[in-house]
Amino acid sequence: MTAWRSTSPASASRWARPWSADSVAAPAAFDLAGKTALVTGANSGIGREIALALSEAGAAVVLVARRAAELEEAKREVESEGGKAAALPADLADRVALRDAAKRCSAFFGDPDILVNAAGINRRGPLPDITEEDWDATLAINLAVPFFLSQALAPAMQRRGWGRIINIASLQSLRAFPMSAPYGASKGGVMQLTRALAEAFSKDGVTANAIAPGFFPTALTAPVVNDPARWEKMAESTFAKRNGELRDLRGTAVFLASRASDYVTGQTIFVDGGFSAG
Repeated sequence: MTAWRSTSPASASRWARPWSADSVAAPAAFDLAGKTALVTGANSGIGREIALALSEAGAAVVLVARRAAELEEAKREVESEGGKAAALPADLADRVALRDAAKRCSAFFGDPDILVNAAGINRRGPLPDITEEDWDATLAINLAVPFFLSQALAPAMQRRGWGRIINIASLQSLRAFPMSAPYGASKGGVMQLTRALAEAFSKDGVTANAIAPGFFPTALTAPVVNDPARWEKMAESTFAKRNGELRDLRGTAVFLASRASDYVTGQTIFVDGGFSAG
């Protein structure tokens, strides 16, 4: 079978596919060999798991986080599994440091083809007790960093005619949880930011999507994970009757980072065992 071609002559060269239509579900469509991914929050939790998944699929990964020691551990883990990784310590809440990281990241494996915005914080507390610093810090990391990194890195993707932006949303993008107003507001913003990025960049082959994890064991969910009764209650609230394991995020991340998702953009995929559908 011949390679797929657009019916529009003007866009034929840009959208020509290097694999046959029959192979869209084959391993070749998910192969990230030759691609470079920048992953924030890559020192632990969801960011680290996604970095490992993209590396396993063939991408070279640039790991970004504030804590250098944990970042080096993540780098060694990727390399121990045969992957290529670089550690780039940066406090992304600092706009100067963010811009510097966006410039320096290309020195390792070239300009990123894939951006994963996984860094996040959650300042918990009763809403009347939330301070300006709590609010500003949460939105700076959870919402401003994805915006400014996308703004910095997408132009090179546009020039190449291919790129992927993957944000991390949340169940709180859709519903309010107690003691978590700034986080919920920021994640609602991430869901809309994802649509805005898709509108701005998709015409140039750069898609933007988000993953909204359910209940997973991470540093942000530690208060619930460490309470067996609450953790079990969370599991019972899903269709799958279990909470997520970090490996459950791997397939969705690789799909959204690969050619298999060429026509998927502006979407938020809930990986939550059916919780959001209930």
